[in-house]
Amino acid sequence: MNKILTLNNISVAGLEKLPRENYEIASEIQHPDAILLRSFKMHDMEVPESLKAVGRAGAGVNNIPVDKMSDKGVVVFNAPGANANAVKELVIAGMLMGCRNLGQAWDFARNLEGTDEVIGKDVEAGKKNFGGFELPGRTLGVVGLGAIGRYVANAAIDLGMDVIGFDPGITIEGAWQLSSEVEKASSIDEMIGKVDFITFHVPLIEATTNMINAERLKLMKDNVIILNFARNGIIDDEAVSAAIKSGKVYSYVCDFPSNLLKNHERVITLPHLGASTGEAEDNCAIMVAQQVKDYLENGNIKNSVNFPEVKLPRTEGHRVTIVNSNVPDMIGQISSALANKGMNIIDMLNKSRGNVAYTIIDIDKPADDGLISDLKNIEGILSVRAI
Repeated sequence: MNKILTLNNISVAGLEKLPRENYEIASEIQHPDAILLRSFKMHDMEVPESLKAVGRAGAGVNNIPVDKMSDKGVVVFNAPGANANAVKELVIAGMLMGCRNLGQAWDFARNLEGTDEVIGKDVEAGKKNFGGFELPGRTLGVVGLGAIGRYVANAAIDLGMDVIGFDPGITIEGAWQLSSEVEKASSIDEMIGKVDFITFHVPLIEATTNMINAERLKLMKDNVIILNFARNGIIDDEAVSAAIKSGKVYSYVCDFPSNLLKNHERVITLPHLGASTGEAEDNCAIMVAQQVKDYLENGNIKNSVNFPEVKLPRTEGHRVTIVNSNVPDMIGQISSALANKGMNIIDMLNKSRGNVAYTIIDIDKPADDGLISDLKNIEGILSVRAI
């Protein structure tokens, strides 16, 4: 019986992927094999010795101490792309709100007073203050071309916009899913001087902190609209606020309210709604539950942020999985330990990512306690499982 600890409410659609005859799931549970969470901050949490996997029902993993998990041989999964459509729709809505002054116009209209006749006259007199512009023919810059960025870029093309994308880490598979009409930029500085809108879909790391700052704002076109539905901290809010006041930035639309932004007349802040749809929550929970299940039952890894992607079809043999530091001669030592027990390897797959290596081995005999102990005693091995 695998034990699953939930640190947040996880969609029932996801939990249903973990059959009750094989999984015990609770918000309070001892010695969990896996943890499922959304926004719970794990950094100060004591990591259970029994833990094998963490599943984040979403894309970002800033709330998880990934390095600590890697050191303990714990796989961290996320759900990239599961909330992509929800965020894409919000970005499109944000562009329309920004260029058509919808937030300011709504605020104006809801504060009108007097008879309907008076309100009607005030509407006609005041609407000139909220004139905007349309999307077709405008240029959108998309920073980060993962699942969300690709959805946004392709949708903007469909709306008649020109799109420039920047992502130094785009995969071949990701490029195939991107419209051929998207222009590729080699750097963010190459892009920012050409765009009327710019949207960000990157994680918050050192390289992306304050990616839009006072210096880069000087390089941008006048009346640019900036959108951030990714992570707070990617945009230097102080610099953007100053640029709005100077007339450089037309509007700023983001998912991260603050005292500086929430009452700013040219800023629209939303309460972190990016993935707040029932469909997105279901999709994220289903994806991450399936990934955790496949890892616990078969040792396969997909969509991990700290381990390599590894998938080995099951054979008639007995499966062992090994996590170890990525150092020389580990496979040789593992093979020797198996040979010393008279065990033959039927199939094996080994991959590494950074400082971590992961091996799935199917052997011709069941792995006894002696073999598991011998493998764990090899210097550099972080965890061993017989599945």
